Amino acid sequence: MTSEPKTVFVGLAGLGNVGAGVYKNLLKNGNLLTDRTGVRIQVRRIAVRTPEKHTELQVPEGMLTTDWRDLVNDPEIPVIVELIGGVTEAYHLVKTAILARKTVVTGNKALLAEHGHELVALAEREDVPLYFEAAVAGGIPIIKAVREALIGNHIKAIYGIINGTTNYILTRMSEAGLSYDDALGEAQVLGYAEADPTLDVNGWDAGHKAIVLAWLSYGAWLRPEQVHVEGVTEITQTDLRFARSMGYVVKLLGVIRLDDSNRIEVRVQPCLVPQSHILANVHGVMNAVAVYGDIVGETLFYGSGAGQNATSSSVISDLADAVDNLANEAGTNNGFIPQGHYGSCLPVDQTVSRYYLRLRVDDRPGVIASISKIIAGHGIGILSLQQPEVDPSADADLMLMLHQATYGTMKKAVAEIAALECVQTTPVLLRVESLKGRGA
Repeated sequence: MTSEPKTVFVGLAGLGNVGAGVYKNLLKNGNLLTDRTGVRIQVRRIAVRTPEKHTELQVPEGMLTTDWRDLVNDPEIPVIVELIGGVTEAYHLVKTAILARKTVVTGNKALLAEHGHELVALAEREDVPLYFEAAVAGGIPIIKAVREALIGNHIKAIYGIINGTTNYILTRMSEAGLSYDDALGEAQVLGYAEADPTLDVNGWDAGHKAIVLAWLSYGAWLRPEQVHVEGVTEITQTDLRFARSMGYVVKLLGVIRLDDSNRIEVRVQPCLVPQSHILANVHGVMNAVAVYGDIVGETLFYGSGAGQNATSSSVISDLADAVDNLANEAGTNNGFIPQGHYGSCLPVDQTVSRYYLRLRVDDRPGVIASISKIIAGHGIGILSLQQPEVDPSADADLMLMLHQATYGTMKKAVAEIAALECVQTTPVLLRVESLKGRGA
């Protein structure tokens, strides 16, 4: 005779887009989860700021509260799911829950980027699991892949398209010829961008995720000020056309890798990606993460990086692990805990790559010679140069592809070029990525 499955109660903090998805999908696929885990997952209390906003979900009377402490203080709730967003309140919630020896599931990448070092250490000290699959790349199980499937690998490099909003904007600019402003407006109308899209378009949403991936890969928590982040707001149709003419597309990439001295490089920037690489063909709001391991080689993880269902799928995956751990009394299973073998951050000025440089210049003799002299003076080679034919009375766009150099050297050269009288606008400097492992 089959015994009745054990029920594990969950406290859900936050009933916004993702929280509502978790609640609805737990109801929808609850029986499936029970069949697969042998445990019934049941939401017992939900903390929200304004209960009247959530009447359409038909939450049973008495389940809603406006104080997340009601969840933490309930002795019948061993698992807390934090989906309130932001940093300050979420930090207090997660810390309080861990100290109360509650298992915590969160999808809050900003919280982890700011306080991950402390919260992970606290969870280890209290012997309480902390799960965060939904914090990076939405529905793509990249956290589990690095923690579990690639546990026997030294991670050589990770390159990720880890923000769907900016990928949609760049896709529409490239494929439909839209301006940045028009592509952003379209993304907002379709719900792919927030009313205030700042964290997406300035690169910091991806930056927070890159910090988490760096910790998983190398065991060191980098502070946000150690991570170089640029957004997509200055990308123009001119840049996209030049890139396409040379066999590249422009993507906002998160780059996490080691240099030859085992120093950690973490940055987010718009980069030129070869059209032949699979990341160049990741379109719209989709995300993709390429991971290079020393044993497995290159692996690619692709899927929906945001949205209610994709992100709630990752939260529910963590919930299934959490309740299975509790129900089977197997002892705390925190998964892979990185060790701090690599603690040194590589300053961005010492990072090396090839570069794309676009200049708006006077169309007259001697301009190219002046620019070339500065570049050569910094020991940087020119791979190619393009200057479309224009009206002689007009300014001209000049595009240069440059050999490898440190970012610091390249910035100094660009600053000198920008000071030339013949340069009319702020230069545009983009990385050209080879998308390889260590030594790329």
